[in-house]
Amino acid sequence: MDLSTPSTEVIECHGDPPLRPRMEPWLLEAVAEEGSGLHAKVAEYGSPLNLIEPSVFTDNLRVFQTLGSRHLNQFSIYFARKANKALSFVSATMQEGAGLDVASHEELDQALGLGFPPGKIICTAAVKSQALIQACVDRGVVIAIDSDDELQKVEAASVDQKVEPAQVALRVGGFTVDGKKLFTRFGFEIDRVVDDVQSFGSLARWMSAGMQIRGLHFHLDGYDYLQRAAAIHQSTQVIDELRRLGHELEFVDMGGGFPVCYLEDESEWLGFLEQHRSALRGERPPITHRNHSLGYHVEGEMVYGKPKLYPFYQESAKEGWLERILREVAESLNERNLELRCEPGRALLDGAGATVARVEFVKHFEDGRNYIGLAMNRTQCRTSSEDFLLDPLLIRSRIVEEDYNELSGYLVGAYCTESELILQRKIKFPKGVKAGDLLALPNTAGYFMHFLESRSHQFPLAKNLLAGLGALDPIDLESELLSSVSINDQVSYL
Repeated sequence: MDLSTPSTEVIECHGDPPLRPRMEPWLLEAVAEEGSGLHAKVAEYGSPLNLIEPSVFTDNLRVFQTLGSRHLNQFSIYFARKANKALSFVSATMQEGAGLDVASHEELDQALGLGFPPGKIICTAAVKSQALIQACVDRGVVIAIDSDDELQKVEAASVDQKVEPAQVALRVGGFTVDGKKLFTRFGFEIDRVVDDVQSFGSLARWMSAGMQIRGLHFHLDGYDYLQRAAAIHQSTQVIDELRRLGHELEFVDMGGGFPVCYLEDESEWLGFLEQHRSALRGERPPITHRNHSLGYHVEGEMVYGKPKLYPFYQESAKEGWLERILREVAESLNERNLELRCEPGRALLDGAGATVARVEFVKHFEDGRNYIGLAMNRTQCRTSSEDFLLDPLLIRSRIVEEDYNELSGYLVGAYCTESELILQRKIKFPKGVKAGDLLALPNTAGYFMHFLESRSHQFPLAKNLLAGLGALDPIDLESELLSSVSINDQVSYL
């Protein structure tokens, strides 16, 4: 890849073995911007800097909407806001007429503040305060109810509702697939939910409590499309029973968890997994820092279990995966006049963002180890996966007559711990790397840039820049407004 301009140079760097990411045209243009524009933006807004491109999000959303409409009479997408905090994605969702899945009181307030229609919002927060439930009830937001305690909170919030009942979706789990029950800590047991509804009372009791059951909601771990189809079928059977009791359920909500394929080449993914296991067995030099197991259990030369990694290459992903589900369930849903809802986050954000960080130092040790220090911390590109398995791009601030010396090393971050690595994999820089260069981590919009970000050491959170406009996302403008309140005012209560 040669993206050189008169004042900047973009060079591939890679792990051993390489894991080449799928690259979006907008990102390639951004990192190769003439006049070293990205360096100027990092200098202005700080490192790391999140680049976001809502047009890619919109394209993904339209693909899903078109596919759903092709198979189903009623189909709706709700963007899982927790996957990325940028308000531009919320605005894009609203412009396309899609729905929004919020997971906190703050997410709800921000959406309503943008003018998002309450009737197009569902609240799926894992823990819901009475205040959050009250806000949902007051505004007509559907609440995914997870337990009897939450049901009682909704009833308490609905006491003074004189016009519209509280909108409720019962979260269910414990589906049986191939004779085995799928574990979850969320929701009502699917084979008991009808009894649970009846134990609360008759339809008249539900109505007098100011509550209306609008649908069933679930979310499954993993990416097995047949499990999703089985859960939908079992949910429709429960809906049949609840309808016979007089409850007018309208939808099944299959949650999110749509798989994404981040890599260009399946063979690179499989090769990495095999080479990593070989390194753990001592058959080749380590390819991770201090031979990090990435979740495997290692005993001597034996490697057990599975890695704690997102499957960065998946053959069936996004719309291809969804279509396999729709083929299994469309007839059943259409004949019941049921709407299918879903709540993708990562899949809508695929290709819609990247994280850029400045190199602050290159440190050499006598035993051959090299560390490349970045002005960021590991929480700013991390999920529950043990590593971010995409090769970065190196962006030099200037063209040099001679290449730097070839170098391999580990990317480390700003937290003061031995475990503070941005990537566990060793990265090769065929043309070297120096302080002042930039590294771009591609495709981080889905969870990686925001899900675990932390302000430890009082480091500021990364700014979020709209790549096409060169302007900050409104979420940062809101944060700047809050931070403008003086420290004295904030701690005056002391």
